[in-house]
Parts: sequence; C-alpha cells; structure tokens
Amino acid sequence: MSTELHVIVGLGATGLSCARYLKNCGLPITVMDTREAPPYLETFSRHCPDVPVVLGGLNDSLLEKATRIILSPGIALREPAIAKQVKRGVPVIGDVELFARAVNVPVIAITGTNAKSTVTTLVGNMTETAGYHVQAGGNLGVPALDLLLNHPVANLFVLELSSFQLETTYSLKPQVATVLNVTADHMDRYEDLVHYQRAKYRVYQNCQIAVCNRDDPLTECYEKTLQKKLYFTSDMPGQSEFGLLTKGKETYLAFADTVLLPVNELPVRGKHYQANALASLAIGYGLGLPFEPMLKVLREFKGLPHRCQLVRERNGVRWYNDSKGTNVGATQAAIEGLGSEIIGKLIVILGGVGKNADFQSLVPAIEKYSRHIVLIGEAANDIANAVGNRVPLSFANSMDDAIQQAAVVAQPDDSVLLSPACASFDMFNNYEHRGRVFTEIVEKL
Repeated sequence: MSTELHVIVGLGATGLSCARYLKNCGLPITVMDTREAPPYLETFSRHCPDVPVVLGGLNDSLLEKATRIILSPGIALREPAIAKQVKRGVPVIGDVELFARAVNVPVIAITGTNAKSTVTTLVGNMTETAGYHVQAGGNLGVPALDLLLNHPVANLFVLELSSFQLETTYSLKPQVATVLNVTADHMDRYEDLVHYQRAKYRVYQNCQIAVCNRDDPLTECYEKTLQKKLYFTSDMPGQSEFGLLTKGKETYLAFADTVLLPVNELPVRGKHYQANALASLAIGYGLGLPFEPMLKVLREFKGLPHRCQLVRERNGVRWYNDSKGTNVGATQAAIEGLGSEIIGKLIVILGGVGKNADFQSLVPAIEKYSRHIVLIGEAANDIANAVGNRVPLSFANSMDDAIQQAAVVAQPDDSVLLSPACASFDMFNNYEHRGRVFTEIVEKL
C-alpha cells in the first residue's frame, strides 16, 4: 500500500482539476479548504465521492502527514501553516507544475500584469488557424490539467499563467515564454514590486525563446540557456523587432522595416491593443507561424468581453466596458489607449477593492484624457485623494448612479469608460458580474 499522501489545499476550479488528475493517476489524496462551503464542493463530491474533504481551516496534523502539498493559487506560500511545511521540506507545488511534469508537446507560456487573456486568446486563435490542434487556457478559462485530461490529441498548449501559479511552478519548459508587462498589482500579497516581478520572471526559466517588451525593462529576460530573444514595442521597431511604423499618414504593425497590417484594420481600437497584437505576432513568429494566418486573426478578432468592449453609442457618446481593468496598470493603459484615439474626452468610472494599490500613477493619464471621473466602492476616497482637484470628480453609491452621472456629464464625441483599477468584490461577485451590470444598464439608457 502506498505511503504517499497528496494534500490539495484550496477547492476552487484548479483544486477540482488537481483532484481529478491525481485520482486518475491512482494517487491517494485529501482535500482541505479554509472555507466551510467552498465553490465547486458539490461538483467535487460528485466526481470524487471517496476523497476525504476537511473544511473550515488548514489542519496542521493532516499537513504533517503530507508527502506533497498541491496549493491553490489563491493561497500564498507564506501562509503560516504552509510555510511551516515548506520549512519541513515538504514539496509544495501547484496545478501548473503537475501539468508541466505530464505534458509532452510544446507549450507557450504567457504572463504579465495586463493583457494576458487577450494575448493568450489571440495566440490560441493564430495557432489554430495555422493548423495546430491547440488548447488554450490555464489562468484563463479551462485549468491546465483539464486541458491535458480532456484533449489527449492536442499538439500545442497555450497557457495564461498568473504570478500566483508561477510561485509553485518549477519544471515547465515553454517553447516560447513572455512577460508582457509588469506594473504594481496584488500588493496585498507581495512585499513590493520586485517581489511581484520575480514571480512573473519564473516563466522564463527553462524556456527556449523569450518574447520581451522593449518598452518595459521589468520584462527583460536574462536566462543564460536561452536560445533566442524577440522583442515587441509600441515604438519604431529595430532589427528583428515587432513595432509600429508610420508611412505617410498611415500607421502599420511591422516587423523590422516590413509593414504587416494598417492599424486601422484592427477591429479593436487603442494603442494598448496594438501592443497586444504585436506581442502575439512576436510569439507566433517565435513558434514559426507564417504571417498570413496571424494577420487573418488580427483582422477578425473583436476583443474579449469586459476588456475595452464597445457596448453602444448614444447621442454621439460611446460607452466602453473595461471591467477586467482590475489594477492601476490595466486602467492606465485603457485610458491612454482609448483617450489618444478619440476626438473628445473620457468620463471614467473608477473604484472597488483597491488591493493596497498606489493610485498616484493614474493621475497623469486621467489629467490628460478625462473630462470627469465617477468614483464607486471601497477605494473611492483613496482615488479621490490621489487625483485631488486636477479633474472634476463625483461619488456614486451604485453602478446605476455612476452611469446616470456619466450620461449627464458626457458631451458628443466623448466616451464613457468603465475601467475600475480595482477588484470587484465589494459590490459584485466578480469582474464579469460588474461588467454585465454595467452593460445592462447602459443598453437601457
């Protein structure tokens, strides 16, 4: 009889996929969660009725018996009960590490503070159009282990990876890896920006080709075993770089001095999206994709829900849902990207759970592109204090109130942008719920 015991800590989507995978491997497992009624409990009980579940806290005596701990991304390694086991020498890994040990086909690994989901989706679509049997997921959509279990004939995986997942990943060997950008986020979990950046940087370990953002030094790769390094930039590209070239009055996505696609043919507006397109091209090029299928995808892709998504135009004012802007960097990119493309000004709806964010870095973009800001949620006063009297602002007690205020202030050629720079849990279930509520109210105006 096996003396091994795999303890899965945290019963979310990844915890459920880890349990299914380990059970499929015939390994003994137990699940524990700090919550009395975690999500997926009913589904878990259906799939794994014979697996013990311990709820309401982390059981030290059970953790002492573990030969391996499978940690949910939502639980930090420095959690005292977990840190104690790390000190004892118990291996603590995550779902992506289990995936890495089992996968035997190429993997593209994508991380960054912002744009991970958009770039993962674009690269997934590009590789599929180029003829790969590809599966995309990870932190986005379907967990990595479920992709592996459910799609045995896949010959490529494209994974979005969070810093939380990378903390417990050691064996992944991506064919292409990228850190798209690094701005302060999750400062309630990390000691400082450097600590956060180091977690992101782990995606480069063991990779063959690194794709770096020339505009962001924190994305630079210094791995000595690297075979090749590619860059993208929102500036003019150098040799073997992807960037923007202006010829006459037209701006193009370009590779070195070769123009690829006029930016006005991209269905999604904004410089931040142009950067996403260039990053996706660089990743695809690193994998060896021809340009034709990649450009086809860029011409057709209309963006992800809740990511600078045009909801409607009313009385000459456009309304955009960027509820996925859950941190300062994402919102700054959205304000600058959209603000630089429109004739009028922005009315920006901001606020929610601040995650110890520093909102000062938002101020220059707000000052340059905004006519007015409307503040909601727990962080409303913190954002107001950061902005001061540089831009007119007002407070709203609900999303409906915020939208009504924005509608009054907005002028023809303006755009109203929901890009909260905050998490949603003070007023909504998640950012999707927040975006849906915004969209439903705007459509009824």
